[in-house]
Amino acid sequence: MKAIVPVIVCAAIVLSGPAQARTLDAIRSSGEIGLCAHPNSLPFARKAGDPPGFQVELGQALARELGVSLRLDWIITQYQMRSAGCDIVLDVIADREAQGETRLRISKPYYRTGVALAVPSSSTLASFQGLNQHTKVGVQVGSVAAMIIGQRHVPTSTFGFESDSLDAVSNHEIDAAAVTPTAASYFNLTHPDKALRILDRDESVADLNWNVAVGMVRPDDALREAIDGALEHLRNDGTIDRIYGRYGVILQAPR
Repeated sequence: MKAIVPVIVCAAIVLSGPAQARTLDAIRSSGEIGLCAHPNSLPFARKAGDPPGFQVELGQALARELGVSLRLDWIITQYQMRSAGCDIVLDVIADREAQGETRLRISKPYYRTGVALAVPSSSTLASFQGLNQHTKVGVQVGSVAAMIIGQRHVPTSTFGFESDSLDAVSNHEIDAAAVTPTAASYFNLTHPDKALRILDRDESVADLNWNVAVGMVRPDDALREAIDGALEHLRNDGTIDRIYGRYGVILQAPR
């Protein structure tokens, strides 16, 4: 499974045992839809303060489309999702293999992302192909990017969080960081004096690129169709782009 930022990792729970579908009618009857999110993981979500994170804002927009309110179910680890009783998780990898153990049902994708390289503005690096034995790259521990870059005999430095590897690049401790464009873009928004250059993703390496969707914990067909319809409307009227744009993120269309 592809390694990705903490909020998406929340989708990697094993939903063991039978679970009754949470129907669209039940959600509308209760007047709320539950979103599982991490309480301290900007730009994705934050429990206290402003901004709340793009997952919270998109969750609110989806709830409005369904005619209900949003209930936030805060979880720290992936194993809390089932007990939290939420209905949806945002920014999950839209891939059957990646979600094979989660039993999440996946919406139509609403953007495309993956692993990019963030480098200092003065760097001469132009692509993944420019990495060599003289370029040290920050990678997340256990990630597919760490494996692929290591196989190319490129020196790596391991980090637990993307933000730590971005700090290391900005402090010139490493030459590049293999991170999601989302993390790098938010870093640039919040560190304008240390802005990094974000290189284009390498679409030739399938494991370093993926579409992103809404993960639904146990929906019926009507809820899944309603989520797909809401996403289409929010994409078409520019709402999703505006939400992510407030966090410095420019979305690419799914493929």
